[in-house]
Amino acid sequence: MSAHSQDMAAVHQERVRATWQAWPAWTLSALVALMPLSFSVEPNIKALPVALLFFCGLGLLWRAPTRQAYGAAAPVVLPSLLLIALEIANVLWHGLGWRPLDHTAHVMLYVVVAAVFARQLCMALVWSGFSLTAITLGAVCLVQHYWLGVGRAYGLNGGGSSAIECATLLLGLALLALVQWLRTRPGSWRWWLHGAGMAFGMYGALLTQSRGPLLAFVPAFLLVLFVQARRTRRWRWSLALGAAVCLGGAIATATLHGAMVGRFTTIQQEVTGFDQGDPDGSVGERLEMWRTALRAFGEHPLAGIGVDRYGDYVQAEIAAGRSDAAIARYNQPHNEYLRALATGGLPLLVAVLLVFALALRYFARWARDEDDTVAATATAGLAIVVLYLLCALGESVFYRVMSQSFFFFLALGLALRVGYLTRVRGDSPDPATTA
Repeated sequence: MSAHSQDMAAVHQERVRATWQAWPAWTLSALVALMPLSFSVEPNIKALPVALLFFCGLGLLWRAPTRQAYGAAAPVVLPSLLLIALEIANVLWHGLGWRPLDHTAHVMLYVVVAAVFARQLCMALVWSGFSLTAITLGAVCLVQHYWLGVGRAYGLNGGGSSAIECATLLLGLALLALVQWLRTRPGSWRWWLHGAGMAFGMYGALLTQSRGPLLAFVPAFLLVLFVQARRTRRWRWSLALGAAVCLGGAIATATLHGAMVGRFTTIQQEVTGFDQGDPDGSVGERLEMWRTALRAFGEHPLAGIGVDRYGDYVQAEIAAGRSDAAIARYNQPHNEYLRALATGGLPLLVAVLLVFALALRYFARWARDEDDTVAATATAGLAIVVLYLLCALGESVFYRVMSQSFFFFLALGLALRVGYLTRVRGDSPDPATTA
């Protein structure tokens, strides 16, 4: 064999070896990219990606770099652990059995899954997968609204009651796509992909006609533009983009979706009706649910009425004539802060506030980092936290499994990712690590 042939054979063997060494990173990246889609579909197969990531996370917990990343991300991880501990204690105190801990188990699940973010991943694949999911779900909403005649599109998971969850997830994906779109070379295929993810995510959410998530999205969207403008000093471009998106959204809402405009214009009418003793409409019903939740907190300020017991309390209050029968069908008060107060008392509310406040502080700190990869990852986490912080004012975002899973998967995962990147950036990591 000639020297040239030997060199070619050696190069081929090296490439094969490198491919086999890289496949775990690609496989884990693909599983991570599939997660938002798995939250959004009904079949039981959706549990497979999270199950695989959970066992991978368990294996990674034993590695020193992973534990170091958890230590760096402690401001996000510890409040989640506190939330878990308080809900378990509440269930034991009230003797409710283990069934009410379904939501708690999901939080615990994503505390472990987050370990996957503290190792080498192909993040370009992850971000692309998220944008593809936004395009897919947005297209489903388009089909439901324009072809099937569904008034409020709801995506692939559940029925009409899932519209608000679908909107929250779509808008979260749109924010992630926006972060990547702003840092991708204009005209590249990734630029077009993330741009489409942002557009389909926002328009699909508009078709759900969910007012709370849409209103919460605007400050989160503008915050991402502000952070990017501050880093790049491109204030005019960010201002123009923000104005164009807000104007386009307003025009689409006003000219194409009269029903959506109607949902906003009836707010004052429903508030007036509630003041007159008639809680008609979603706003009036929310106000009645909030008043009932505050009454539950007043009666049980420290221990609450018990995790997942709001629905039972409402039925008792209706029977006693203290709450209107219009809210009989609700198991949660459409406000995460009031749900925590009613079911877990003041301690649970403090835990929920810490989940948001400490994550906000953590991501805001790293969003100013000089490393573009670290800053972009932190900005994505910051946008998700702001979206949920505001959505929680009009929706029990941790009561619904889809929205709860999406939040803790991203908040914990991105926090661990930031911790990992800040630990390895001095070691000249592989490009796949920081992409």
